[in-house]
Amino acid sequence: MAPHPPDSPVSPSLPAEQETPGGEPALLDEIRLSLAALAVEIGREHERAAHREQIIDRLHAENQELRHGLLQEALAPVRAGLYRLHDTVRRQSARWREPEPPAAEHAGAMLEAIADEVAEVLARTGAERLPVEPGEGYDPSRHRPVRTETVEAGRDGRIVEVLADGFVAGDRVLRKAGVVVGRAPRPEPAGEERSAAGTGSVCEPDSGRAAESVEPARSAELTEDVESAEGVEHAEDVESGDGRNDDEGNR
Repeated sequence: MAPHPPDSPVSPSLPAEQETPGGEPALLDEIRLSLAALAVEIGREHERAAHREQIIDRLHAENQELRHGLLQEALAPVRAGLYRLHDTVRRQSARWREPEPPAAEHAGAMLEAIADEVAEVLARTGAERLPVEPGEGYDPSRHRPVRTETVEAGRDGRIVEVLADGFVAGDRVLRKAGVVVGRAPRPEPAGEERSAAGTGSVCEPDSGRAAESVEPARSAELTEDVESAEGVEHAEDVESGDGRNDDEGNR
């Protein structure tokens, strides 16, 4: 074969595969193909994301229905107890509106039965009555002192009367029991001690004085508890009184 002459129009420096028949570089075609593939992949991701959202929405709806069902199931025994209580109160109300109502001594037993019914309904929610008996020692973690009552020395710091039941859920106190706490009169200082205090003389230390110093601290703590309880009750009375005044003003 004869060699090409030097002035041949074919140039060996530019490969023919890097040029398209229309004159566009092959790199642009590759970019277009890559973008098209990327668009397809993004579309698939959008479809998968939409499918996941649908699954999440369905699971959320099922979870809400399940929670609602569990709540209704938990409230069912409470409603049953309240239904019975409602019927009992309505029957007793009708009896007391009759021309010949029951004797007054039956009112206490009726109210006690209503209180027991309410306690049974609370027990179905996990709130059990806190057992408290007169004569027990005052416990600030379980008892709420409503007031104090003067008692003999042997009953000092002990419960005299239970005014309001407390409630517990397991070991947790939901509501403290409202109680009356006994407080013994504090003995007056002896005449010799008063005279010694007035003259500034030093008295001999008493072995029982350290134990006696504990009593004022306990008394002060109990006084603070009673005052705080009375303050709460006073605030509740004021709020209820304001509410009644507002209602009367509206009428």
